[in-house]
Amino acid sequence: MESVFKALADSTRRELLDQLFRRDGQTLTELESRMEMTRFGVMKHLRILEDAGLITARREGRKKLHYLNPVPIRLLHDRWISKYAEPLVGAMGELKSRLEVHAMSELKHVYETYIRTTADKLWDAITNPAMTRQYYYGFAVKSDWKPGASITFPKPDGSNVIEGAVLEVDPPKRLVHTFAFPYDEYVNDKPSRVTWEIEEMGDTCKLTLTHDDFDAETATFNGVRTGWNPILSGLKTLLETGEPLVISDPAQATA
Repeated sequence: MESVFKALADSTRRELLDQLFRRDGQTLTELESRMEMTRFGVMKHLRILEDAGLITARREGRKKLHYLNPVPIRLLHDRWISKYAEPLVGAMGELKSRLEVHAMSELKHVYETYIRTTADKLWDAITNPAMTRQYYYGFAVKSDWKPGASITFPKPDGSNVIEGAVLEVDPPKRLVHTFAFPYDEYVNDKPSRVTWEIEEMGDTCKLTLTHDDFDAETATFNGVRTGWNPILSGLKTLLETGEPLVISDPAQATA
């Protein structure tokens, strides 16, 4: 958390975040063209932001694109804002709701977090219904985790809050599945795609979640952009402390 505060303390780095806030998924050249400093200076500030987890860089073809990563903002919110500055919660929630990615014509949400755990334990937390019930808004995932198999999050009445199909399974490194809300204004949206990528780094795992394959700014695209933040924060808290993260109003998030 200290690295996040240090990264945000510099006005140039805040301006870079503002640039990505206005249009996410930019190259170094694009960001440099909007800043009054050398390319090396922009690279240095981007590296600090990336080390703090406030942005994540991903290669797409020959381009290296920089995206805002809302997870540290959510953690900062949970640890500090709700405790010391409750009136700012609404404003922070609005900020998080707008952290979305537009990479060329493709719409996606990209999240990245580091969890002190093993890859096997993280994989189990993602695929074990007894674990998901503790951080996924009380829903227990149901699947046999084979390519082509269904994946659902059933409600107590037997209906599903989320439905999908498993596309790729490579435990404990990579899981890809489709994602759809089978109700209300979401029923006409085509299924989107969720990719979980786990990279073990010593006693810590880097988890990257990408939600993409939207064909437009659909109800699903707008609905999930705030929903993943509490899920990933809850997953991190559960694995690192053994206790579930209490979210006061889960109705505010859709996923």
